Amino acid sequence: MNRRNTHHESYYFCPMIYNEEIARTTARSLLQVKAVKLSPHDPFTWTSGIKSPIYCDNRVTLSFHAIRTYIRQQFVQIIREEFGLVEYIAGVATGAIAQGALVAQEFGIPFIYVRSDKKKHGMENKIEGRIEPGKSVVVIEDLISTGGSSLAAVEALTGAGFIVKGMLAIFTYNLEKAKKSFSAAKCRLITLSDYESLIHEALESNYISDEDLQSLLRWRENPEKWA
Repeated sequence: MNRRNTHHESYYFCPMIYNEEIARTTARSLLQVKAVKLSPHDPFTWTSGIKSPIYCDNRVTLSFHAIRTYIRQQFVQIIREEFGLVEYIAGVATGAIAQGALVAQEFGIPFIYVRSDKKKHGMENKIEGRIEPGKSVVVIEDLISTGGSSLAAVEALTGAGFIVKGMLAIFTYNLEKAKKSFSAAKCRLITLSDYESLIHEALESNYISDEDLQSLLRWRENPEKWA
């Protein structure tokens, strides 16, 4: 079952998984390679300051040929079906640089990546690679949490003159803050998997206990106040 919302505004600007099958398969793969870390009693701290009992490190997938190939193939398929002609692929540093380069290689088009901050030396670049204003680009991200750093990359590309068609990511926590931010930025976001799919797979595979599940559900209801 496809979970995409057909309402025009939501369809284009709110975070969404592409379809249920890809979401479940991706979540299962993340669990298999232990890219997902659970620590409800000693939570992780995000850059935004939010405390989280779960951390998803999608860079782990790069060490597994079958999984990184699957992710690349899904990104390529979605771009072809949803974005049409694309002239550039951009990766968000550092987690999405490798996958972005693999996708660009598949299409045979230029690749660039966006730093979180400008370099402190040399050319002081924020965008690395050849910049061609007026060219269309799809942005590859590994993870969407609050959406702040991801949308900062989109803003940098737009400011450099690129036409950003949208963003693809491996995983989203589906936080309300991210949904509102992407909607406000009018940036289309499609993800391979999400928090709900991950929790479902984790419970089915006994990766988490009932106690863990309750903690994860409480966090999802109010991440800012969970800790």
